[in-house]
Amino acid sequence: MRAAAIQLTSTGDTDRNLTTADRLVRAAAAYGAQLVVLPEKWSALGTGEAIRSGAQPLNGPAVSWARAIARELGLDLVAGSIAERIQGEDKLRNTSVHVGPDGEVRATYRKLHLFDVEVDGVTYRESEHEQAGDEIVLSRAADGAGLGLTVCYDLRFPELFRELAVRGAEVITVPSAFTLATTRDHWDTLVRARAIENGCYLVAANQIGEHAPGLRSGGRSMICDPWGVVLAVAPDAETLIVADLDMDALHEIRRRMPTLEHRRPEVFV
Repeated sequence: MRAAAIQLTSTGDTDRNLTTADRLVRAAAAYGAQLVVLPEKWSALGTGEAIRSGAQPLNGPAVSWARAIARELGLDLVAGSIAERIQGEDKLRNTSVHVGPDGEVRATYRKLHLFDVEVDGVTYRESEHEQAGDEIVLSRAADGAGLGLTVCYDLRFPELFRELAVRGAEVITVPSAFTLATTRDHWDTLVRARAIENGCYLVAANQIGEHAPGLRSGGRSMICDPWGVVLAVAPDAETLIVADLDMDALHEIRRRMPTLEHRRPEVFV
């Protein structure tokens, strides 16, 4: 499987974001990508007001575009995440959607862990305008590979990645908008650790640059193999990266280092 991660500088301008995403997804397909991953909140990112203004239901323009282009290009598309508006709910959801090559939605995952933290003197409170999901989601790519869905801050919770691997994930997607500071200090280590711990490929598509005054993401979108080897990393620009995911190599790594088999969950109950 050839995978691609798309790196964007999304803002509150939804039309511009979609145009750029469309261009880069088409470029990824031209490179032979069969699985393409967009970053977190690719359709609208910025202030809380901008995110709320750009929020959409799952039958809105963003997911409709994702379904159409996945069908047209014949690929698996993890449409990063969008700010999802659900009728009757005041708070939004941070929702990742996996669309198959037939254009059908194969899985929907709502971010479990909300980013309520302080970084570099800036306080983030996702819980003020978003509601956490409550379901771990494993999907399947067109070739049958187990596809685990996560979003951004989830990367700091190894138990989620372990559970996905135990359920059959071979590739885990991490659409993200990691801050500039946390990208610089933690991103590479976290992506590689989650891959090594679980014998999985990670396709981590990050945002890059300034989304609103004082709100910046750090880029370095990355594709990492189950041994922790970085197969591709993005430069500091709106761009894409591609890498080949060798499932035979994954199974051989898991045979030689069978950490999933050596688990002793009964000890931790």
